Amino acid sequence: MATRRDDRTQESRRLLIDAATRLFAEHGYRRTSFVDIAELAGISRGSIPWHFGNKLGLLEAVVDAQLDAVVGGFGGMDASLDGVMAFVRRPGARLFITLLAEAVEDDSPIRLHYARLHAALREAVRRAVPPLPGIPGEAYAALLVGAVIGLHAQWRVAPEAVDLDEVRETIRALLPG
Repeated sequence: MATRRDDRTQESRRLLIDAATRLFAEHGYRRTSFVDIAELAGISRGSIPWHFGNKLGLLEAVVDAQLDAVVGGFGGMDASLDGVMAFVRRPGARLFITLLAEAVEDDSPIRLHYARLHAALREAVRRAVPPLPGIPGEAYAALLVGAVIGLHAQWRVAPEAVDLDEVRETIRALLPG
């Protein structure tokens, strides 16, 4: 049975993850400090290392929460597409675009974490999308993940030019099943 302290601990963790998600999405990983996160969350900055060890630990928790949000909707083909499109529309999904810009730098402290995120997305796609005959599963998954990332970036930059509902229907028409 969860105690009041356990509940407070989980609530503090959630508030820190929510604040870090928002700030990492708006300012990037490198330009966001413990002080910024703690102020937005309304929690002592000493709570961050207590909960997550360090800033990279907090980033992992943020990425895991976002990954759970997108992959949690994966099921059948239509449910998976609906889940992805709903996720892309969420304000917190901007995080993936912001972090990508940092992750491609050679000296990026988040590069490996972002690569882990992409690997998890490819694995989720391999489980949810039937393969095409003669197409390697890994390449197919990489293509679909890359397409969604590219569409997401295009929509964030020019939402008036990219109709996500139309894109969803087009993707559905191209996929088997």
